Amino acid sequence: MSKVIVWNLMTLDGYFEGEEKWDLAFHGHAWGDELAAMSADFGERARLLVFGRVTYEGMKSFWTTTEEELETKSYMNALPKLVASRTLRSSDWNNTRMTDDIVGELSRLKSEPGKDIFVFGSADLTDTLLEAGLVDELMIGLVPTLLGKGNRFFKDSDTLQRFDLIEARPLKTGTVILRYAPMAT
Repeated sequence: MSKVIVWNLMTLDGYFEGEEKWDLAFHGHAWGDELAAMSADFGERARLLVFGRVTYEGMKSFWTTTEEELETKSYMNALPKLVASRTLRSSDWNNTRMTDDIVGELSRLKSEPGKDIFVFGSADLTDTLLEAGLVDELMIGLVPTLLGKGNRFFKDSDTLQRFDLIEARPLKTGTVILRYAPMAT
């Protein structure tokens, strides 16, 4: 059985991007050798990358055109990708397919043996997957920055959700990697 792991960087005040889409300047405050090693490790551990439509469009735009030759570029372009979208039906990014039933598709894929399934970014998708009980682990890089405004990663909800701490690991940049598993209800 595969684990579904949500990964994102987030500011101390809860934002995963600034007021504008893809305003991720605060990522530079977290970046360093340790985060680069983690990023490379994701490529080794992943069998599938999952994105919401907006995150998919930004990732595709960046990783298919960047001149940087990083390990991350290699796995982002090579690994199979699944995109949750009600409007897109196909993609020209290799190894990418679309679904308008992300809960059903991930439920099926999660039951298969294999490496981990990673959800990068995708706040709305993460909200949907948490509500459906499909997330096995939240991995948050808490960046020591206050943005003051922007797009919050966790959405308002009427449902209380609790989590068990798996690990809290500080990085040299001051960012803390927090790993949580949803508590059984």
